[in-house]
Amino acid sequence: MTCEVQPGLTHRLTLTVEEALTVPAVFPAAESFAAMPPVFATAFLVGLIERACIEALTPLLSDGERTVGTHVDISHCAATPVGMEVTAEVILEAVSGRHLAFRVTAWDAAGTIGAGRHERHRIDLPRFLESVERKRAAV
Repeated sequence: MTCEVQPGLTHRLTLTVEEALTVPAVFPAAESFAAMPPVFATAFLVGLIERACIEALTPLLSDGERTVGTHVDISHCAATPVGMEVTAEVILEAVSGRHLAFRVTAWDAAGTIGAGRHERHRIDLPRFLESVERKRAAV
């Protein structure tokens, strides 16, 4: 690592909800998803939170090092319509070796839309990709 990752690291990321980020867009070919309301999808909320964590950590990682999500425990308690902004804030609460635990919150102009925890693990990208290839070859 180029710098030591410490608890307290905080990052915010804001995006505007567009049609491509709504529930029907998660699986466009699935009729069950196409029939859902066009509001910000939980899948994309998780993606926004992961992106915020990645952006917070990337400047502190060594060359060839990345992080991967390993656990998600997030409520999505309010709908956000197309055109409204959503902000996610991630706060690193604990570091244990390569394990990183974040507290996360997300909100729109009307208030909180989600909260919970997200865990990531630091990896050496070349070694990780080698293990993925070994797995593929074993099947």
